[in-house]
Amino acid sequence: MKIIIYGSQYGTAKRYAEEIARITDIDLKSYEDVSDINHYDTVIYIGALYAGGVLGMRKTFAKMSQCQNKKIIIATVGLADPMDEENTNHIKNSMQRQLPKELYENVHIFHLRGGIDYSRLSFKHKTMMGLLYKKAVRIPEEEKTAEIKAMIESYNKKVDFVDFDSLAAIVNDI
Repeated sequence: MKIIIYGSQYGTAKRYAEEIARITDIDLKSYEDVSDINHYDTVIYIGALYAGGVLGMRKTFAKMSQCQNKKIIIATVGLADPMDEENTNHIKNSMQRQLPKELYENVHIFHLRGGIDYSRLSFKHKTMMGLLYKKAVRIPEEEKTAEIKAMIESYNKKVDFVDFDSLAAIVNDI
């Protein structure tokens, strides 16, 4: 059995998950609605990059008692360009801290580009992004990562980089 699970704060990870579910005809659930994943042999997790981690990923995989003989696919959804190696290395380091070693070593990882709409952010998130922006613009240009540059460029705007064509590699892996 297969399942697609998503963790989405403002909708882009959910959009990707819904498209994969549509293409593959695999059941789809929010991480908040999943109580047990042990009976699935394939788990596809689509998660938003949020506050230094992948939203809901740790909570979801804490429900898995063993990962042997299971196919685990994780796709992150973030604002920065997933083709930037520095960005993806940063994401992978964060994922290593969120997942048990055995699981991380056997997971298939993909990175997708999402979007942001500042008009939809909660007060807390707008405040957090404002503080991050003020800090980011003061960083010397040569020290700014792709992630920081993307955040500065998109600050207080609506941007949507969702690209369903980028799902082909994930669908092939499934």
